[in-house]
Amino acid sequence: MRATLSIFAKLLQPLQWQTFKSIVARHDGDAYDKSFGSRAHLVAMIYAQLSGANSLRAVAAGFNAHAHLHRQLGAVPVHRSTLADANSRRPAAVFADIFAALATGLGRKLQAQGRAIIRILDATPIPLGELFTCASWNGRIKGFKLHLAFDPACERPRILAITQATINDIAPARGMALERGVLHVFDKGYCSFDWWTNIAQNGAFFITRPKANMRWKTLETRSVKRPAGDGFTVLADVEVKLASKGDSKLPMRLRLITIKPGTAKAFSLITNDMRRSAATIAGLYKQRWQIELLFRWLKQHLKLRTFLGRSENAIHLQIIAAMIAYVLIKLAAHRHRSTLQALRFAELITLCLFERRSITTIARPLPEKRCRPTKTFIHPAKAKSHA
Repeated sequence: MRATLSIFAKLLQPLQWQTFKSIVARHDGDAYDKSFGSRAHLVAMIYAQLSGANSLRAVAAGFNAHAHLHRQLGAVPVHRSTLADANSRRPAAVFADIFAALATGLGRKLQAQGRAIIRILDATPIPLGELFTCASWNGRIKGFKLHLAFDPACERPRILAITQATINDIAPARGMALERGVLHVFDKGYCSFDWWTNIAQNGAFFITRPKANMRWKTLETRSVKRPAGDGFTVLADVEVKLASKGDSKLPMRLRLITIKPGTAKAFSLITNDMRRSAATIAGLYKQRWQIELLFRWLKQHLKLRTFLGRSENAIHLQIIAAMIAYVLIKLAAHRHRSTLQALRFAELITLCLFERRSITTIARPLPEKRCRPTKTFIHPAKAKSHA
């Protein structure tokens, strides 16, 4: 009789292990430790994120307490020293590529449905203490930066990059592949005229806020058909071009849209999208708040404040494992059509990791097991005497 999979094993099902094997071979991920392979390492690091373990000993003790379920996870018992060595030696590109494989699958589903692809770009600092000599100081914090391209349609990150805190936000964005028809939403930290031009030349679009010192020349005033939106009012919509006497030029027409959000001050948006209405563009920019909520959720509920190693490679592995854990939780909620709040669903997953039950029943108490009444054994000799 086939054993029921644990919730942890079901959570890992979207990971394509055949693809993972080719990724490991490409990066020679098992060169240093074949007894503790890349798959066992990834499973242990995802467990560390979901269990909230704050040390290597805690990871080993908690994971090894469920050794009877390791086989269905494709894992092996974890030893503190072995996990420490793997975190310092195994290439972070192994974990990064499996994250990319998960994200690529999400993108294909959206394209197959004919839906517009929107990417919200932003970065968040990962502060580290003085003991982390691998991190750099940017004047405000010492640590790294996590850069994400977030897809609001499926509420999941699509692309990630990890850099030193001194690296400008625009640097990882320049290396991102630009696809025709994709709309990029970002803030003032991504102000770069040559990158904006590159986006437009690749048939893609962007929405951002211009810096205060930018000067624009009005070319045409557009009519605002739907001035009111979701909590904001469109005050103006004009086609403009950059008014610059120097080398800073934009070889394209742009739209400057003025928005008044409720009782707050009015602000402007700049975009090269000439088709969508001003209210739609303002609504799309408003979705940028979702990535801020994601960053807050990651730092509050996953292990991005306490690290299991001090090397740069170990920190990168832990951050990527956190992102994989987040995507797996979101996929499980979608696959099982959970109606629970995202926070509540994640909490229940972490509490029931090694229970053998369906993910759809995690909010229900386990049924009580009724034991059959035991029969009292009577020795044949005593039975005769009673007779």
